[in-house]
Amino acid sequence: MYRKFGKTKEMVSALGFGCMRLPIIGTDPTNIDEEKATEMLRHAIDAGVNYVDTAYPYHGTGFTRGGASELFVAKALRDGYRQKVKLATKLPSWLIKTRDDMDKYLNEQLERLETDTIDFYLVHSLNENVWPVLKEAGISEFLQEAIKDGRIKYAGFSFHDQIGLFKEIVDYYDWSFCQIQYNYLDEKYQAGREGLEYAAKKGLGIVIMEPLRGGNIVNLPKEAIEVIDQADVKRTPAEWGLRWVWNHPEVSVVLSGMTTMDHVTENIKVAQEGEANSLTTKELDIVNKVKNLFEQRIKVNCTGCAYCMPCPAGINIPGCFSTYNDHWVFDATPAAKKTYELRSRLTAPASKCVECGKCESHCPQGIPIRKELKNVKELFE
Repeated sequence: MYRKFGKTKEMVSALGFGCMRLPIIGTDPTNIDEEKATEMLRHAIDAGVNYVDTAYPYHGTGFTRGGASELFVAKALRDGYRQKVKLATKLPSWLIKTRDDMDKYLNEQLERLETDTIDFYLVHSLNENVWPVLKEAGISEFLQEAIKDGRIKYAGFSFHDQIGLFKEIVDYYDWSFCQIQYNYLDEKYQAGREGLEYAAKKGLGIVIMEPLRGGNIVNLPKEAIEVIDQADVKRTPAEWGLRWVWNHPEVSVVLSGMTTMDHVTENIKVAQEGEANSLTTKELDIVNKVKNLFEQRIKVNCTGCAYCMPCPAGINIPGCFSTYNDHWVFDATPAAKKTYELRSRLTAPASKCVECGKCESHCPQGIPIRKELKNVKELFE
């Protein structure tokens, strides 16, 4: 269940607990159901999970101030649990303008997380807009100083852009690890397989986010279910997706944003069997067939990360795209339109978009959100 973390001497659990999609009470993302979430996190740790991932804005209402996730993690890791895990969080790169900003946010996060040291500290969501600013502000010097004075143990980055920039960033600094989006639908997307292999050759530990594409590859279309039902071994769609990622020997940790205890128990079970190079040629062929079916159907490559939120016009952008994709993936099911109508009563419909473009500046997938919202409007309204 444990894998080497690149050139560091650390051993990390193949399954990492992502604290971005914790259970909440009601609809307020800051109102984490702490009782349920604590039970889930501690159960995972007791079962051997030792990599816990959070970030400054997780479970917040925007990107300019800290969300509730770091505060929750601090509480959940009391009673000796902090000593059992490697804690990861992220510098909010989009808020950085000066060298002093970096120290400001790191020191705030140390306080929020009730810890003296962050084991794995990532520069969050690097892209072509924030990277030049960070370089100019002195990101290398900041990371070196933070490692030297003990505030962080290892430095890494998470990435959402094109492969060329990814390689540039990998070569810019002596990183210990990186975090990329990777699943069987994203081999050629963002860093992709090329980036995975490039970072591994440089000795970086590799953390995978969105292994199930924000849950999109859990809800299989009818033809895909027929494909996996023909397999000699019976697995759930989630298990197929996770096993495919763990099959890569370059991968150190696969993050799962778990919302229920069922997610935790299933993922732990799958992780125990998810050894590198363990899938047969026949099993890999099954995944490829499912991949081809999905690629023919999905219209918007949204992972539901909610970086585009909140929308000034009140539109639930990820919800719109999820429902829009459901329409196409699930054979134009009437349920998609009903779901959209319900969402439109609770939040603004896609037609209320004022085309301000704020959402697109934050979208790590580079989705032309304004254009796609017009498609949603045309289909459902």
